[in-house]
Amino acid sequence: MKIEVNTKPNRSWRTVLTYTALCVVATLFALPLIACLLTSLQPLERVYDANAPLLPSQPRWTNYVEVFRTLPFARFMVNSTLISTTAAFGAVLTSSMAGYALANLNLPYRRLWFTALIATLILPSQILFIPQFMLFDALGWIGTYKPLIVPAWLGGGAFNIFLFRQFFKSIPKPLAEAAELDGASPWQCYRYVMMPTARPVVVTAASLSFMLHWRFFFGPLMYLSDFNTFPVSLGLRMYQTLAGTWINLLMAATVISTIPLLAIFLMGQRFFPDAVSPNSDAD
Repeated sequence: MKIEVNTKPNRSWRTVLTYTALCVVATLFALPLIACLLTSLQPLERVYDANAPLLPSQPRWTNYVEVFRTLPFARFMVNSTLISTTAAFGAVLTSSMAGYALANLNLPYRRLWFTALIATLILPSQILFIPQFMLFDALGWIGTYKPLIVPAWLGGGAFNIFLFRQFFKSIPKPLAEAAELDGASPWQCYRYVMMPTARPVVVTAASLSFMLHWRFFFGPLMYLSDFNTFPVSLGLRMYQTLAGTWINLLMAATVISTIPLLAIFLMGQRFFPDAVSPNSDAD
């Protein structure tokens, strides 16, 4: 005689507990953003008032207008968009080419080059600031966007190359071999066979590169001196002045500057799992 055990109630409780825990954790992570949003709707005198309620009784939406009146924040947004878009395009292009070469071309010492590339991931970027500054100063690039954009066109970053290499390794070799038998060159195989299948990695690498350059602070601080060329990262810092900190405007500007990053993340999130975990036995 077969006895059936009803496990559905246990599973239901586990599901409820799991989602409850996830909601609590998500709320904890969202608290800084919530505090930022609430502060952006307060008048300046109430921001520093310890007795002021957390929720503003009369939200001051004009703070978001004042963000653009106090400083040329629209110009900062345009500058950041130019830098981030150009750098992201170059990063995707050159990292995909390097990843294809490491995955499909019979290069001498290919494994050694790939190992050296992965080793650079553990190299702190701070130790490169001084030699890079000296190099860009010798080239006469100080005060321009070239130090912020050109490096992205010279490989696109070790992590992006790793993503493309692993993804290209997951593509069945007969697909590329069939193109070669039809007379396709390595460039044509890369352009017309590999890249159309690499959409998840392209979106992931472009999103990560865009967000990295949008938030980059130390590079623009080192290389830019003209007020009109500042990106958002430096523009936010300018809401802290010798006369005090416009904390409400700073929070409002932070919310505005977060919108493009949030939009890119929401549009590209469905491609991320396919990019970071390809179905591959690549070593």
